[in-house]
Amino acid sequence: MEIQGIKFNDKGLVPAIAQDINTNEVLMLAYMNEEALRLTLSSGKAHYYSRSRERLWLKGETSGNFQEVRSVYYDCDADTVLLLVEPLGPACHTGERTCFYRKLGGETAKPPGPRIIKELYHIVKGRKNASPDKSYVASLYAKGLEKILSKVEEESDELIEAARVKGRADVVYELCDLWFHSLVLLANQGIDVEEVFQELARRFGISGIEEKEARGRKE
Repeated sequence: MEIQGIKFNDKGLVPAIAQDINTNEVLMLAYMNEEALRLTLSSGKAHYYSRSRERLWLKGETSGNFQEVRSVYYDCDADTVLLLVEPLGPACHTGERTCFYRKLGGETAKPPGPRIIKELYHIVKGRKNASPDKSYVASLYAKGLEKILSKVEEESDELIEAARVKGRADVVYELCDLWFHSLVLLANQGIDVEEVFQELARRFGISGIEEKEARGRKE
């Protein structure tokens, strides 16, 4: 559909929701006019329209917290657009990662889907400054790379055993242990989990045979 098919309201605006493409977390709600939408599509950076200032604005133009737009969708009524973005910093002017950081009643939900991997990575990374006597992860860092590698190897062996002779619950449990210790390894090596997401995204849509052939040519 062309932009003309979007149903802008009587003020020439349409709600625009920004969502983190890696974690599925909703980051913010803003508005776009036709020019902002065209600029977003042509530049690959999120542009919005400020109702209070009555002008266009590029997300990150003053803060540096740009939003790299990967895809733009519209809803069934064509009166709301959804931006899937790579956020280069917090979305909220308060410094919070998302504008939706407060809740009305109820219990705080645990991070959904892939977001929990990112949250867990940052917790694991933060344990570098903890006391080895009080933190299991900190004790792994203190013992060095070889200890971390041995734990990854141990958890991998246990996952294989679970798949061969145990049940579904054991496979899930051991896979979580392997992922956990793999995150410790990433943090120890100074590799951000975002690099893993980017590599998986690069491989998306490429057959395993093509991937292996391309890797062989590089070697």
